[in-house]
Amino acid sequence: MKDYASDLKPKFADANVTADGSARAQVSLTHPETLWFNTGTLCNIECSNCYIASSPANDDLVYLSMADVETYLDQLIERDWPVSEIGFTGGEPFMNPDVIKMIETSLKRGYQVLVLTNAMRPMMRPNIRAALKRLQLEFGNKLTLRVSLDHYLPEVHDQERGKGSFDIALKGLIWLSENRLNVTIAGRIAFADTDGAARKGFDALFAKIGLSVNAFDPTETVLFPEMQESIDVPEITTACWTILNKSPNDIMCASSRMIVKRKGAKSPSVLACTLIAYDKNFEMGPTLAAAEKSVSLNHPHCSKFCVLGGASCSG
Repeated sequence: MKDYASDLKPKFADANVTADGSARAQVSLTHPETLWFNTGTLCNIECSNCYIASSPANDDLVYLSMADVETYLDQLIERDWPVSEIGFTGGEPFMNPDVIKMIETSLKRGYQVLVLTNAMRPMMRPNIRAALKRLQLEFGNKLTLRVSLDHYLPEVHDQERGKGSFDIALKGLIWLSENRLNVTIAGRIAFADTDGAARKGFDALFAKIGLSVNAFDPTETVLFPEMQESIDVPEITTACWTILNKSPNDIMCASSRMIVKRKGAKSPSVLACTLIAYDKNFEMGPTLAAAEKSVSLNHPHCSKFCVLGGASCSG
């Protein structure tokens, strides 16, 4: 795998070849495991480095409806996708008025459900808390909430999410734990932390608040790399699989797709990736059938997050 000098043609400009003319890596949908629904980009806060630019004002991806979700759950059966997990992301999913119906319907159909949340005020409304307690009683650990806690130090977390956000999120996290909801954590490798140092910091925090999450288990405490498109990263060629000793089957787009609805669109669309919402080259069509084609790794996030970072959004 090579990194390329700035005098070559632009990186990520061609879906089939890299800047030096090498064959670009592609990934086939070999084992669909997770179907994601982006419930909308509206969020109660605006983070300084949100990969999808969620905010209280951004409705570029509008709220999905319960009917939208049911359409794609039906298509899972029609296409015989062996999906075991339904994921809900945003924005902040608990701002979507249909989110509890979406979660409950997915659970009733037998899926594991993963909800990504900041555990702040939208989740802590009385009606949402009552619904989560009811769902926990009925479905137990089939429902998981992954809480975004960017750092174990409040002052560092608040740099990203706003002053006081750490304390508010912690209250929501503690409430989830006290009410026996299945909880995992999503943090970030940033601010000069190593993976080991970050996990030690989270471990101390979890012990302090009595949270039974294993900071050293990457399935319980997921630490994501930073995703800034302006950062120079190498392109991924077909030769990289051998050089890096990786398989395309391990990359997220081999096992997942995401449903979104753009503002003004007549119907939702299927995206190749949960991380790349605004690049139309990663929009695959309105149906799961259209989304069964291969994905060209033609974006910096493909390199930084998935191939080199080894990260995945799924549970």
